Amino acid sequence: MTLQAAVAQNADQTADGDDSTLTYPADFFAQYSPVSVNDMLDRIPGIQLVLDFNESSIGNNADRGLGATSQILIDGRRLAGKANEAQNQLNRIAATEVDYIEIVRGSSSSLDVQNTGTLVNIVLLEAQSRSSLSTEVGMRHFTDGNVEPEARLSITGQRGRFNYLVSGDMNPGYRIEDTLELSIYPDGSFNEIVNLERETDQTNYNFNANMSWDFTPRDRLALNALFGESDPPQTVLRRFTDFNGPSPTVRYQSERNPASAYNWEIGGDYQHTFANNARFKFLFIVNDKIDESTRQRFDFQNPGDPEIPNLFLDTERGYSENIVRTSYTWNVAADHGLELGVEWAQTTQDSALRLGLPIPGERSPDFGGLTPVPLPNAVTTVEERRYEGFAIHNWRINPKMSLESSIVAEFSEIEQSGDVDNTRDFEFIKPKLDFRFDINSSFQLRLSLERDVEQLSFADFSANTNTRDEDQDTIGGNPEIAQQESWRYIANLDYRLPSDGGVLNTRLFYYDFDNVLGRIDVSPSAEEIAAVNGNVGNGRVYGLNLDASIRLGMFNLPQALLTAGVLVQESEIIDPLIGMERKVVPYDRGNKRLGFRHDVSSQNLSYGFNYRDGIDGNRPFWDIDNVLFIGSPSNLTLFVEKTGWLGFIYRLEAINAMDWEQKRERRRFEGYLRDDVLREIERFYLTDGVRFTFKIRGTF
Repeated sequence: MTLQAAVAQNADQTADGDDSTLTYPADFFAQYSPVSVNDMLDRIPGIQLVLDFNESSIGNNADRGLGATSQILIDGRRLAGKANEAQNQLNRIAATEVDYIEIVRGSSSSLDVQNTGTLVNIVLLEAQSRSSLSTEVGMRHFTDGNVEPEARLSITGQRGRFNYLVSGDMNPGYRIEDTLELSIYPDGSFNEIVNLERETDQTNYNFNANMSWDFTPRDRLALNALFGESDPPQTVLRRFTDFNGPSPTVRYQSERNPASAYNWEIGGDYQHTFANNARFKFLFIVNDKIDESTRQRFDFQNPGDPEIPNLFLDTERGYSENIVRTSYTWNVAADHGLELGVEWAQTTQDSALRLGLPIPGERSPDFGGLTPVPLPNAVTTVEERRYEGFAIHNWRINPKMSLESSIVAEFSEIEQSGDVDNTRDFEFIKPKLDFRFDINSSFQLRLSLERDVEQLSFADFSANTNTRDEDQDTIGGNPEIAQQESWRYIANLDYRLPSDGGVLNTRLFYYDFDNVLGRIDVSPSAEEIAAVNGNVGNGRVYGLNLDASIRLGMFNLPQALLTAGVLVQESEIIDPLIGMERKVVPYDRGNKRLGFRHDVSSQNLSYGFNYRDGIDGNRPFWDIDNVLFIGSPSNLTLFVEKTGWLGFIYRLEAINAMDWEQKRERRRFEGYLRDDVLREIERFYLTDGVRFTFKIRGTF
């Protein structure tokens, strides 16, 4: 199907006779020989903006519970899953099973979720009997010469009113890092140089099953299941060159860190549609995740010498959720829809941390042959029981304007037991307004106002490992930490070029924060200073996000798609710990993006690149006695793919093609950082090399 024909059909299929929904029929994508839904989405201008709608609001951690929003729908419905959520299914659904794809820019009670920006609805074919088998096999080459396999197998089909998707995949989590660390005294002289090699030998296995049954024209039941497993052991080798003596001396350190992890999830939803088109929905999710790791560090003078243990750090963590959500939706009047409902969630984390050090005392084989060190608040269970009542009102003001308003009343109790016993109750009222104005068929203006309450990380409640600082193995917990709250104001202008020629998007945002998270002082004395995560005060974030996704028809390349974007933002808070203004973590200065894709249908060939780079000055992390500056992340991915023998797609990728070097600098101070007595400067240069991936994909 030509582009013009697809646009004409789109006009015929636009929902509700307005301009807020764009429809791409499956015939439009046939020229590209897609294997999966992701292959189809790659050809739609602005799709990455849809999938990454929260780009300018990083930090909105809706970790627990289900909530009312989702950006991906399948057959107009959300997937009752979290780890097993809809976006993860896009590579698993065969393109041959798709009837059409909708890009929905409006809000309506007929949607299964609140539309916080733009959402994608994947509509599958309806047939008495159909099935597709899609496969993907490949290998990834790493900079140290290691080659790891990857594979995926998906079966999609329908038998009468029963639909199913079953898939399994294996993908490499292998990682090799080389790091150079320079330690310098304030006068510029060398303290030491550390060369580090870290290898993570990880393979991820996942099994997914999604099934739905329309057992009557008005009743639908769906079940989803996920099981995942990975064993991410690490080995580390450090070479220290010490410059503090008459001549440089060399010593070594090694680590052998076994680890294991698995997770599973079961979810389901039932929906009944009444004769007046009102809907009753019931969803549930049960999941569980286990992570165990042991860090064992050894000193030795020369390669081949006996290794002497100097650190044992064992971490065990179990995390589980039970979620139930139910609601009733109906049209209370012409152009007015209302949804009322409740959500209940129980979240539990069990954690235990054990530390062994080479200090005087009775040594234990259970602590790697070292002396056990008692840690306060190291063994704990944190349980949250949360209830939410919500009301969502959709008002179609006129054919061009709509207003979605909602209010959520949240009541929760967080109970901590074990080494520390503590119980706290919380109550929050969270209103939200979302106004949309379709100025014409091309321009849409969206204005939103929301009260947001970020959920706490249970890891902050108890003693935990400190992954940011090699000189501090553990960090204490804070049983009194409270939620970070904010008012969020967003203005969004979306312009779609004629004839599906592309999308231009502008987003202005301002967030006003209360109870910002950071480090707080818990020092037992002036000589023994310490800090933990806690609430440090009020702050603000503001910025501008620009995105463009344009077909290059003006250069006689209608099948070429250019994407570009830039995010610039600023944040500020007065931090009492360091006695100065700093940024609100994790809101850095922003980033810039550039992408290009050219489909040469006559040759069954596609090629392109994706580039992303941060703006200098990103992400300083301030602590009580040091500050860590993290350099701007950068990545370039190149790809070429061709449909060839037996109709398979052959794809070659180069990931991190520029072999980007991550740079960090840490400044350590004598005593409190706010006293500004510099003790040491550490500069880090980390590379993980170029990775090459070759894949073969096909559908049967």
